[in-house]
Amino acid sequence: MQYRRLGSSGLEVSVMGLGTNSFGSRSDQDLSIRILHTAIDAGVNFIDTANIYSGTRSEEIIGEGLKGRRHDVVLATKAGLPRHNRPNGKGSSRAHLFQEIDESLTRLQTDYVDLYQIHSFDPHTPVEETLRALDDLVRSGKVRYIGASNYMAWELMKALSISHEKGLARYISIQPSYSMADRSPERELVALCLDQGVGIIPYFPLAGGILTGKYAGRQVPNGSRAETNPAFINRLDDERLHLGDKVSVVATQLSCSASALSLAWLYTRPAVATVIVGATRPDQVIDNLTSVELALSDEIIDAFDEASKQYIYGKPFAEFRLD
Repeated sequence: MQYRRLGSSGLEVSVMGLGTNSFGSRSDQDLSIRILHTAIDAGVNFIDTANIYSGTRSEEIIGEGLKGRRHDVVLATKAGLPRHNRPNGKGSSRAHLFQEIDESLTRLQTDYVDLYQIHSFDPHTPVEETLRALDDLVRSGKVRYIGASNYMAWELMKALSISHEKGLARYISIQPSYSMADRSPERELVALCLDQGVGIIPYFPLAGGILTGKYAGRQVPNGSRAETNPAFINRLDDERLHLGDKVSVVATQLSCSASALSLAWLYTRPAVATVIVGATRPDQVIDNLTSVELALSDEIIDAFDEASKQYIYGKPFAEFRLD
């Protein structure tokens, strides 16, 4: 396994991380724990979850799976997207964050999280309120580092500026949708992160499976995201599916999987620290791990850069925003 610093912090994370959105939904508890242990045994130390994944079941399963292994991982969770429809049920206010961190810690069966991330920018809460609440959580020992997710470049820069001005804990990472089929972070976010020492943690690195070749011919495999979430099929546009076909062709030539090739390309992008890769079976983890040792030539990187350049200025593949 390869490890990188997360932004300009001293925290070391595996270049391939484990996404756990499927834990408790597409994968039951026993299967999810086997996936988790397979990843950890292979050197994956970055485990990413959120308080809303599978209706809190993801955090609960991870808490069970990490018994005796908590110190082997960098554990990251998130808060901010809606937990319920009652007052203070979403956002990044002090009230919501203080409530959610305690509930997450209980589910995760730990007294701290390594990285606590704001799931989406909250337009209704002053940024300073959010940052002071996060700073207090860091000082309390419940949180070691803080990060953001789904922030626009100007929102992230505003937060970094306030942290600098007020002497508050600063975001060391940002989670955007980022893949060969969604290069929108390269418009502004990548340059900002390089300048400010913020690590990028891509989610949807395989564009929901498009870059694995599983949707070739618009087929919807059993158990796929498009089957379990019918709204997802709207993202299977012809151009992205064609890109997935190109990746599959090159992967065959290189004797590797399309998934491994797509991930290897993403590892080469500036400011990327760790890539969140989900799995619904242990063998998927094993296959995706081959990406870590897959060295791509400049010619292949340049070819995929050219084939996917339209997605720099296209609509993001995914974004989660609060109203």
